[in-house]
Amino acid sequence: MDILSTAFFFILAIFILVTAHELGHFLTAKLFGMRVDKFYIGFDFFDMRLWKKKIGETEYGIGVFPLGGYVKIAGMVDESLDTNFQNTKPEPWEFRAKPAWQRLIVLAGGVAMNMILATLIFIGLTLVLGESRTSINSPAFVEKGSVFEAMGMKTGDRFVLVNGRSLPSWEEVLDPELLTARTLAYTIDRDGKNITINAPSNIMSRINDQQGLGIRPTIPPVIDETLAQQPASLAGIKSGGLITAINGFPVTDWTEVVGIISANASKPISITWYYMEPVQGREISAEKLRTEGRAFVTTVVPSKAGKIGISLKQTIASERRKLGVGGSILSGINQSWKMSVMTVQGFAKIFSGEEDFRKSVGGPIKIAKIASRSAEQGPVSFLYFLSMLSISLAIINILPVPALDGGQFVLNAVEGIIGRELPFEVKMRIQQIGMALLLALFAFILINDIFNP
Repeated sequence: MDILSTAFFFILAIFILVTAHELGHFLTAKLFGMRVDKFYIGFDFFDMRLWKKKIGETEYGIGVFPLGGYVKIAGMVDESLDTNFQNTKPEPWEFRAKPAWQRLIVLAGGVAMNMILATLIFIGLTLVLGESRTSINSPAFVEKGSVFEAMGMKTGDRFVLVNGRSLPSWEEVLDPELLTARTLAYTIDRDGKNITINAPSNIMSRINDQQGLGIRPTIPPVIDETLAQQPASLAGIKSGGLITAINGFPVTDWTEVVGIISANASKPISITWYYMEPVQGREISAEKLRTEGRAFVTTVVPSKAGKIGISLKQTIASERRKLGVGGSILSGINQSWKMSVMTVQGFAKIFSGEEDFRKSVGGPIKIAKIASRSAEQGPVSFLYFLSMLSISLAIINILPVPALDGGQFVLNAVEGIIGRELPFEVKMRIQQIGMALLLALFAFILINDIFNP
């Protein structure tokens, strides 16, 4: 993986998410007449920054360390650990001089903005692309070593029920919300017989460890095109053919075909394929080729790169449903809600010990890898990654941990309840302890990233 590309997409993702988060604090602070001294993307530790400019009362800047950002509001005990205002009387523009309800809104502004960003991404993608629905009748392709193979599923199995419910599409069967449920059972059809398999309680950490589900609808190896002067076309294999076996081993998915051909670079292989002459107005499916097509067995010698010059024909029964503006808004809100529920349930499993903390939590290195991988798959994949990371950032920040927004929220809520400000020394000590804990946690996660890539 290209290091520069990985770093670029990591910084881009952090820049977008941190800007949205800090903008939430900034706008709500300005709304209530608070003075904002600094607005920084990235941290400017030791006064190290890439850019700064003062506009009005606020200094805007980009710090050298791209691991977050901050908004410094006058009169607020925050991550800057500023003590300059300790022995002075609260001024009207200071955070500490405002009513508790206004302070709570400012503290929640960053989390709210991250949730809004995720929802807007979901709404925009749904509005432009519609909702994808792949028929559950498509059989499964199960990767070797995947969680689903360990559960007992095999390539060719078909989903029938999930937790006793019939679901019409793959998207609903593999809904992330189901993966965080207390119990998860699949009823599958294997060669006409129904079998029930149960998911392990730590399925999410195992999926994270393997960086994917390892299951998807089968993509029949139907050839879309044979490239001229390449091994397949020179051997007589035609576009529109269905590959059913290589060297006598049955194949049902395109991945199997690619894997076997790549493993036999420069070696003769025997390909069994079915073909029907195209007739105008007649649709030829993989199933029809298999049952009505004429069988051929052809010897092909892959190139030194392990290729024979064929491309895939998309044959999965999938459709995109356009929802319109109203439907897209409802869908986007629903997707954000479900992703939030899944994230909360995932944290609950981590804290209860059901999921492996080391495998479930990723630091900057893991995030950078996922950001780069999603960007390589296209802008849609990268935007989905951004929305999920934005929700995770929001939920992490609202946890009642000192130095996080949630910890500050609790302290200010207590002040609102008791009707007076807590002693400055108490708040500063809590903030210092929180910062120390967060730095220790960050160090642990970074080391975990390095030794558990």
